[in-house]
Formats: sequence, C-alpha cells, structure tokens
Amino acid sequence: RVRKAVNRKTIDYNSSVLRHIESRVWQRGPCDRRALQPDICYYGELFAPMSYLDNPVNAVTTKFVRTSTNKFRCPVFCVRWTPEGRRLMTGASSGEFTLWNGLTFNFETILQAHDSAVRTMTWSHNDLWLITADHSGYIKYWQTNMNNVHMLQRHKEAIREASFCPTDAKFTTCSDDGTVRIWDFFQYQEERVLRGHGADVKCVDWHPHKGLIASGSKDTQQPVKLWDPKTGESLATLHGHKSTVMTCKWNMNGNWLLTGARDHLLKLFDIRMMREIQTFRGHKREATTAAWHPVHETLFASGGSDES
Repeated sequence: RVRKAVNRKTIDYNSSVLRHIESRVWQRGPCDRRALQPDICYYGELFAPMSYLDNPVNAVTTKFVRTSTNKFRCPVFCVRWTPEGRRLMTGASSGEFTLWNGLTFNFETILQAHDSAVRTMTWSHNDLWLITADHSGYIKYWQTNMNNVHMLQRHKEAIREASFCPTDAKFTTCSDDGTVRIWDFFQYQEERVLRGHGADVKCVDWHPHKGLIASGSKDTQQPVKLWDPKTGESLATLHGHKSTVMTCKWNMNGNWLLTGARDHLLKLFDIRMMREIQTFRGHKREATTAAWHPVHETLFASGGSDES
C-alpha cells in the first residue's frame, strides 16, 4: 500500500546562516543592515542571532512549533542538542536515548543507554564526547556516533548533574548522596570528593574560565557553595534561598551566577562582590531549570513546575 504523503512542518535555518556569511563581507555594522518588516515575507531576510548583538529581542523564540512523542510514553528528564544542531537527544526514565531530527521533528532512532532513568547529559566543550549519568549512580562516556566507550560508578544514589571544566580534562558530578565529585576524564578516575552540603546536591556547574565550582543543594543552611577543585575546600557559601536550590548556571562572562529554587525565585549573584544583585519573580511554583543564551549574555530562560 502506498503511504499518503504528509506535509511535515520544517524549520530550516540554513538560509539565515548563508545570508549572514554573505553579508558580513560588506556590512561594517548595524547601520549597513537592511531593516526588517513585521511580515511573513521577511522571514528569509532574518539573520542568525550572532548578527544581532545590538538587538537581543530578535534571538528570542516565542512561537510553539510541534510536539513529538515516542511510541511508548514515559517521563523525559533531560534534553540536549547535538553539537552540530541537527538532532535533538532526550533521556527518559526507561534509560533510553531517543534521537529526533532537529529540522523536521520526526523520530530517528532509539538506544537503550542505561538500566535506570537517565538524569543528565553533558557535551564536552570540544563537542567530541558526551557524558551521561543515571538514577543508579552510573556514568557513561559516549562518542558522537553514540558508541559507549567507558562506564564509572562511585555515587551511591542518583546523579543529578554533570559539568566539564574549561579544558575538558576533568568533569564534576553531584548526587543525592550529598557529595560533589571531581573526575579525571582521560584516566577514568575519581580525584576528589567534596563534602559540605548536609543534604542532596541537586545541581553543579564548573566556571567557564576558572578553577571554580558552584553547587546547589537541599540543605537550607548551605544552599549554594563555591568550591576550589584543586584543594577540595569550600571557598564560600551564598545564603540567598530559603528552600532547595534546583539549578545553578554560570554566565559566559564568568562574573554572574544564576540560581533557581523551590521558593519560586531565581537569583543572580555577582561573585566579584559576593552578593545578590537581582531577584527574578514570575514562577508560581518551584523554578527547576535555567539556561543562559549562548550569544547574548544578558538573556536567560527558566522553567518551573507551573508549566511555564
């Protein structure tokens, strides 16, 4: 039986990238750029975000495009783009990776990666390696072709997040066992165990330029801590949240630390002054995740349990 052709909605950004490459030859700045009109006919004239450093609002996505579902429905705990931006990876409670086409949003392949729920996926800065961790405390190394190279285990409980150092030589993980651990990526060895949080550690992020690690936990007495990865000592504690800290992310400028917690708030800390500089209120329930924009350093997105 001949299958009926279906018109599938497609997002193709190649025209924007090609126009950016062509125009940068003769455009000296924003003054030479053609003005856009609020009409669908000008979609093809829209450039990539790196062309609008002076106008961040053009890098904000506001239109819902599509919902894609697996054959067997189960909770998805982490979502990551592949480095080239052509595929989307999801990690599910069944321990499976699902790869989706990033342009047409259709299913591509599925892979049984872990025996328990996949909790975090992190790409190295050189885009050659993927680290994943699961609810049982196992860490796995993956190449870009989804070939599993190695497996580690030291955490006794679920691993919540992983983060690479700027050189990709080391990475750090945090777990519900209350510890933050530093690993040698190439030697497959655990180097240090950072103890100081009195409860589950929910998030961790390595500084983009320095030897500095930030972690957030369920411990309301020590919600956010800064660590020295060389000595394993706690450098400072940031007392800003009154509840469990669910996410912490460094800005690419290296000066700002963004945190989100179950008190419905997101807070911005400046580590040069070691104090809070802004509080963001908007979520009606706990703020569970946040991410900085890769081009515009003053933009970030957050998600919460209120479905927003």
